[in-house]
Amino acid sequence: MYILIVGAGKVGYFLARRLCQSNHTVSIIDKDHQTCEDIAKELKALVINGDACDPKILEEAGILRADVLAAVTGDDEDNLIICQLAKEKFNLQRTVGRVNNPDNEYTFNELGIDVPVDSTKIIAKIIEEEVSFSDFVNLMSFKRGKLAIVRVDLPSDAPVINKQIKDIDLPKDAVLVSILRGEEVILPKGDTVLESGDDVIALTLIGNEPQLLHLLAGKL
Repeated sequence: MYILIVGAGKVGYFLARRLCQSNHTVSIIDKDHQTCEDIAKELKALVINGDACDPKILEEAGILRADVLAAVTGDDEDNLIICQLAKEKFNLQRTVGRVNNPDNEYTFNELGIDVPVDSTKIIAKIIEEEVSFSDFVNLMSFKRGKLAIVRVDLPSDAPVINKQIKDIDLPKDAVLVSILRGEEVILPKGDTVLESGDDVIALTLIGNEPQLLHLLAGKL
């Protein structure tokens, strides 16, 4: 994929480095000249010194052939403007925007950012998951707040224990993404049998979580 990253701070740098290591084509935009010089010496990526709120800079960085734009600067206003430019002026299908202030996540969703990434919220969810004994954790929402990734822990008396997935009548617009069984990660198939203690990761429409929890864990 061709991935355009805006913001070469720690988040942008490590993101770019990882994507380059995965053999993606990466271009980076940052306002700081010295930062751009340093990254250009280290990474095999196109590095542009400039303000990505300027459409000309986005064009110079190759947005017309990009598959994804990730705006990960420390300024929410810049991230929002850049993602909107990418979608509205350049018709880019996929945008990822870093949300620095959690209060701005709703605005990012409402204005069409495909994947607003609120690191504060994600870290809080991980902490809550690790210190709680809840059977259900909402890990992340996206697509303007319409979809959620959730985790459901299956107790020993769950109604789906020892059933094949193909025999489970999942709620409409819900799909099982993976099953965590001890140290093993299982990609669910029709003949996969659910076991007590499984952690089920599912994708569902927001609002369907209670129905999904009741079906899988037998709880309301």
